[in-house]
Amino acid sequence: MSAVLMRAPGVYRPQPDTWLLARAMTEAALPAGASVLDACTGTGALAIHAARTGAAAVTAVDLSRAAVASAWLNSRLNGVRLELLCGDVTEVVAGRTFDVIVANPPYVPSDRPVPDGRAARAWDAGRHGRSLLDPLCAMMPRLLNNGGTALLVHSGLSGTATSLRQLRSGGLKATVVARTVIPFGPVLTRRSGWLRDRGLIRPGQRHEELVVIRADRTR
Repeated sequence: MSAVLMRAPGVYRPQPDTWLLARAMTEAALPAGASVLDACTGTGALAIHAARTGAAAVTAVDLSRAAVASAWLNSRLNGVRLELLCGDVTEVVAGRTFDVIVANPPYVPSDRPVPDGRAARAWDAGRHGRSLLDPLCAMMPRLLNNGGTALLVHSGLSGTATSLRQLRSGGLKATVVARTVIPFGPVLTRRSGWLRDRGLIRPGQRHEELVVIRADRTR
């Protein structure tokens, strides 16, 4: 994907997980005219990609006001229309359904009970990296229309098997459709000792696997 993307200070910059999920969206050949939810939109990169590839309506949600403002600006710069909502995605779209859901939520395991600073909210996700992954997996079956598809990206450090199990327990057909290995960034490098002590990485390991999970609600 190519797009003009601006971001306010503290807003998550599109990174390899963003591009991996964008490629998975393209390869999934999502239906034209779909209603799409982009959970944890950040700059709006994935929402813009969905709009450009045939979605009829795209709803982008983020807890950060700065992220929503950035996504609004980027939607204008790229000539697409988005519905933008600021708040907890588990609350602001409750009761609604979508044909497609894409999500790049915070997923980095952290020893801090609360993210250390505004920017850290974009990646810190509790001791197991699942403070938002768990509620998202639980609500996916309720959010998807019949025949709908969800695409979720996160680190293997956050429990790929756990996400698959939770999605399947909700009646969805779930499988990993994309993987890539990337070097640790600054955050994981700083936490490598803690991750090693918890048994999440091997001594000396300085890379992580990113996965995209596809979950389908069959008719």
